[in-house]
Amino acid sequence: MSTIHPGTRVGHVHLKVADLDRAIAFYSGILGFGLTQRYGPQAAFLSAGGYHHHIGLNTWESAGGTPPPPGHTGLYHTAFLFPDRKALAQVFKQLVEARWPIDGAADHGVSEAIYLTDPDGNGIELYVDRPEADWPRDASGTLTMVNKRFDLAALLADAE
Repeated sequence: MSTIHPGTRVGHVHLKVADLDRAIAFYSGILGFGLTQRYGPQAAFLSAGGYHHHIGLNTWESAGGTPPPPGHTGLYHTAFLFPDRKALAQVFKQLVEARWPIDGAADHGVSEAIYLTDPDGNGIELYVDRPEADWPRDASGTLTMVNKRFDLAALLADAE
């Protein structure tokens, strides 16, 4: 069996959306990604920190479309890793201020995560990793991820 190089990373996600302006308003206006390039009414690229793009949005095959119905295959969610808890808290505060609904939140032991859905029904995970030395392990050293309650009120307090 071959093994992928450990330095490999997911570079970007490209999403089909129904309304480009609505998607940009969410990803840029609420989550805070910067618009790096726009191709008229059909496509846009957004990023964190000036990278060429982390998110591509397009309406090439989906203008005016609807999300796939439950029970169909597709993307479960895109996960955005924040550099620290304060950065996650700040974007959570932006979601609260925008009154954007949250689908769930969890403390996984290795990370703390918030789950939501974008305007096109695409799942999103916003998360921060704990230091690897703090990850829960059993007596044999095997990673033991958990699914505990994540205190969002305490996270919101960290946004200040």
